[in-house]
Amino acid sequence: MEFRCRLATPDGTITEEVRVADSETRLRHDLEQKGLCVLAVRPRRAIAGLALALPQRRRIPSREFLVFNQELATLLKAGMPLVQSLEILRQRLTNPVLRSVLDDVYERVRGGASLSDAFVAQGDLFPGVYTAALMAGEKSGSLEIVLRRYVGYMKVLGSVRRRALSALVYPAVLTTLALIVVGIIVLKVIPEFAAFYDVFNAQLPATSRALFAVSIFFKSELVPILAGLAALVVVAWVVIRRPRERTRFDQFILRVPVVGATVRKFATSQLARTLATLLGGGIPLVNAVEIAARSIGNQHMARAMEWVGQRVREGESFASALQSRGVFPSVAVKMAEVGESTGALQEMLNSLADFYDEEIETDLGRFVTLVEPVLLIVMGLVIASLLLSLYMPLIQLSAVVGRG
Repeated sequence: MEFRCRLATPDGTITEEVRVADSETRLRHDLEQKGLCVLAVRPRRAIAGLALALPQRRRIPSREFLVFNQELATLLKAGMPLVQSLEILRQRLTNPVLRSVLDDVYERVRGGASLSDAFVAQGDLFPGVYTAALMAGEKSGSLEIVLRRYVGYMKVLGSVRRRALSALVYPAVLTTLALIVVGIIVLKVIPEFAAFYDVFNAQLPATSRALFAVSIFFKSELVPILAGLAALVVVAWVVIRRPRERTRFDQFILRVPVVGATVRKFATSQLARTLATLLGGGIPLVNAVEIAARSIGNQHMARAMEWVGQRVREGESFASALQSRGVFPSVAVKMAEVGESTGALQEMLNSLADFYDEEIETDLGRFVTLVEPVLLIVMGLVIASLLLSLYMPLIQLSAVVGRG
């Protein structure tokens, strides 16, 4: 990335130069190391300090971030100081976003800030679970153990997500192929048959006439229809991104048969594993509940978890607060109650997460087993109906010609 720099040399000369660097922080550091006084730094395509390029949301690749944490834990276990470990790792990174972030983290830690505070300063780039775990590790002196526990936590969550997505790939491919085949028939094949039958000026069956009318409508109004669907998707996306509407939408999803139960299990598994990770890092239950609430993807359940956190802060037991809210499965409530009463809440939460992970995998396997033949049957019926409506007039005309 290019930056326009206004610099002052030790002898008082002021110059303006264009420099290339991964980030503004790294550029300032390099210039100051050379003895230059940095007066101003801004992106080259900027006018009056405002960049012409549209702002883009930075995203950290999860795989590279996990590898960074694994390597950092290894260096710390080997007795390497934190600042030196960050210095080594940031130079090996290839992703420009992660490298620029680590440059800033390194500068802050070298300046005396804690590692958790340095990551908190990066905004919402990193989940609260990670920064809270770092804080607990720093306070307990077990940063390396906390880092390894977080890596294990993210690997398990990633594995569950990958299995869920892979189970939905085949039904999605079948549905897409069915839509493509039907679209080709409606937009290309049916109009040719309609033109052919117009030559005979014969009375067509009602199903064929209706099919031809639908085909002509879609072919003539295809662009407005696609534009309307695109606009509808954009409007729905904008509305759902609003916090209140997103919460209502997620609540509706939980009420959908079959789908809602699986979504509830996944959110509960995510909550249980997050809580177990935070408790294992030494975070108090009240704080762990508040942080875990922000990690749940379903916003309706996240709001319910925030309410549970408030009740726990007021002195109510965790299991009792879960039960009184009525959003979480009864199995989760019972296992949390047993964990609290026996002093093994962390272990019970891990067991609960493992239990629901297996349930989700079973549900998805059952769903795929049922949906594959159903999709094939539906595709066959739709295509057979279309072809029958197309060839029925031809069969009738052949019969008329044969009698003549």
